[in-house]
Amino acid sequence: MVAVNAETELYALFGSPVAHSLSPEMQTAALRERGRNAVYLAFDVKPDRLEEAVRAIRALGIRGANITIPHKEAVIRHLDALDESARRYGAVNTIVVRDGALIGHNTDGEGYIRSLEELFLIDWPEQRVLLLGTGGAMRAVAIAVALKGVRSITLVNRTEERARALAEELHRLGAAVEVERWANRRHLTADKTLVINGTPLGMVPRTDESPLPREALHPNLIVSDLVYNPFKTRLLFDAEAAGARVHPGIGMLVHQGALAFELWTGERAPIPVMYQVARSKVVHLKETEGGGALPPPPPRDAVGEVAGR
Repeated sequence: MVAVNAETELYALFGSPVAHSLSPEMQTAALRERGRNAVYLAFDVKPDRLEEAVRAIRALGIRGANITIPHKEAVIRHLDALDESARRYGAVNTIVVRDGALIGHNTDGEGYIRSLEELFLIDWPEQRVLLLGTGGAMRAVAIAVALKGVRSITLVNRTEERARALAEELHRLGAAVEVERWANRRHLTADKTLVINGTPLGMVPRTDESPLPREALHPNLIVSDLVYNPFKTRLLFDAEAAGARVHPGIGMLVHQGALAFELWTGERAPIPVMYQVARSKVVHLKETEGGGALPPPPPRDAVGEVAGR
């Protein structure tokens, strides 16, 4: 039981819905690991109450906040300034309070890159990337990948107009991008080296779903899923069975949260603790439900990977 008193610092998550979020337990554990008398709470904020919620950051002395769907873009108009990451991605997932000013940041893209590089040595200019979906955090992931200078990006989305809008943004960053029809996605993997799923297919409770059939996967792929519950999705089980390397979505969850933690506190985030809490709260499918063993947790010294932010 976490003790709370009149000196307890408050950090917050604003979104709707938020009941499923792992951030309150993960961030509270991280804050306590660093010896801070602090808690992190989730608030279900409807769109018509967002301005009031942001004003409450100052009124209640909230030390920092995360922003999740559907507010990542709408919150911008209520802030005092944006840092480079928020301007680059056109969205905010972290608010830092600095000398009374509310500064918007975005840790999604960098969090994704750090989580992938934690597991694999990536030769970015050689990557041929297939992105499945364009909503939510995928936009930040797509921009972050484009900024790494990958060889090519192929976008597929159920709504082709959304894919084309994102493709235009990536073109402006100098990326080589093409848009393909969603119905053709299973035929697009043969020459790819990195597949990233940004759709909800495979998420609890519909864990039998996958955006790609097993026969579309091959040993030359890294298959990355932004879905973090279950810990390993049907897509990742199938990818392992096909000989591909896999990247569970929990890594992005932890690293984007770790970057936010460091912005708020100026301290190194205890990444192993954050992984431990997050892993303990998600569904772990049995090997017989997917066909592969769960990857091990990150090494204890992974905490050193996010210093200096």
